[in-house]
Amino acid sequence: MSEPKIARIDQSKLRESVYEALRDAFTRGAFAPGESVSLRTLADQLGTSMTPVREAVRRLVAEGALVDTPSRTLEVPPFDADRMRELKSARLALEAILLDEAMDHMDDSAIDALAAIIARPRPEGELPDLTQNYEFHFTLYRQSGSRVILPLVEALWLQYGAFLNLVVQEKAASEIPEHIHHEEIITALRAKDRTAAQKALAQDIERSFKLLLPET
Repeated sequence: MSEPKIARIDQSKLRESVYEALRDAFTRGAFAPGESVSLRTLADQLGTSMTPVREAVRRLVAEGALVDTPSRTLEVPPFDADRMRELKSARLALEAILLDEAMDHMDDSAIDALAAIIARPRPEGELPDLTQNYEFHFTLYRQSGSRVILPLVEALWLQYGAFLNLVVQEKAASEIPEHIHHEEIITALRAKDRTAAQKALAQDIERSFKLLLPET
């Protein structure tokens, strides 16, 4: 298995930069469910000592992205269908609120920025771009100005990131155009159609869950 790609960090803001780099890697699906994680490997990839990595990992364990097993091995939580269903319910509820609040603040330039994100080309044959997907959703959600719900949704994405690692490996993931529901959201935003925007968002969220939990 190839090593996850993690950006090297800014040495001038060591502790927070290490945490943010690792948090970003987990959120965008760089690690798979059940995967063991080595502190030394993470430190080598980031170009830092073990101390800031150890501190960042403690935070990630507290946030549910990692599990400190009885054997003292760090692991990404294994695949768990019940946990996925709970994450789905939480995402559907909270992200719908953020979208509704974002629509109260968005102007044409903000919508154009969303369109520009998904317009970036992806080399043919490559897996879906999870970084691009994350950027689209959180550029939209930050328009809400939320200081309470937005951090909760960020935490949900952190826990869901490992499942996204599995989603992009599924053949069916490439059978539906990658940005079809993102485009529907943009169309609805331009028309100020809240019902259509909410429907497109729900379909986008449910799409990935259905690949791993077909009965949902």
